[in-house]
Amino acid sequence: MRFSILVVCLNAGEKLQRTVESIIRQTCTDYEIVIKDGGSVDESLNLLPDDPRITVVRKKDSGIYDAMNQAVLEAQGEYVYFLNCGDAFHEETVLQTISDEIDRKNRQDGDSNQRDGGKTPDIVYGNIYDMLTRSMVSSNPSMDAFGCYRNVPCHQACFYKKQLVSEHPFSLEYQVRADYEQFLWCFFKARAALLYVPVLIADYEGGGFSESKSNLKKSALEHKKIVGTYMTKGQLIKYKAIMILTLAGFRTYLSHHPVWGKLYNDLKKKLYRK
Repeated sequence: MRFSILVVCLNAGEKLQRTVESIIRQTCTDYEIVIKDGGSVDESLNLLPDDPRITVVRKKDSGIYDAMNQAVLEAQGEYVYFLNCGDAFHEETVLQTISDEIDRKNRQDGDSNQRDGGKTPDIVYGNIYDMLTRSMVSSNPSMDAFGCYRNVPCHQACFYKKQLVSEHPFSLEYQVRADYEQFLWCFFKARAALLYVPVLIADYEGGGFSESKSNLKKSALEHKKIVGTYMTKGQLIKYKAIMILTLAGFRTYLSHHPVWGKLYNDLKKKLYRK
């Protein structure tokens, strides 16, 4: 099986139904759906369609990252993908496109005898559509250390080899940025092979757990600790200076603004293309 689509939820209501239906509409059928429910008392699980590819796991957890780790344990696919309740695949062909690109990359590397021996991509990622700003949020097509410091693709944009997230689960030390720490581990420690595919993966609802006002300060503190773990002091000084000089805080404000967000993300998309 190629894909395990993992959905964690707790009293998600009709959002869970909409998210799952966007998965079932995929033209590629080589997947399973694992619903990790933390003990919902609403009717959300009763609204799920009757489909043999859906597995529901009802188990208490300590929070979203613990729930995601539990979902990975149930996954049988080669790649795992986390789709939050309220989010949806952008098009019906997303999984087929990603699967085709994985196969294409494998054939390409195998034919060219590259040093990795045609290694299957460890992380395949693309772009997302922000429903709040009604704009595409482009991921960096070529990740490097500065890209990891500045902004990594959100988990709704990433398909991970199951082996990676099994070897290094989301750290429960972090309440807001465990997915960020996991990506940096993959990049710096596991030397993961990355493959960027220039397609829209998911429609992102926005305003999620990590973006709430109460968690923004916590997010900044966790970011500081995480980059300090994976980057040198010299890198941190250099990258922080670049962020200050390029008005990173103001650009972040623009990217989330309901009016200016689309303009900003369109400009970022053009810069990435160059």
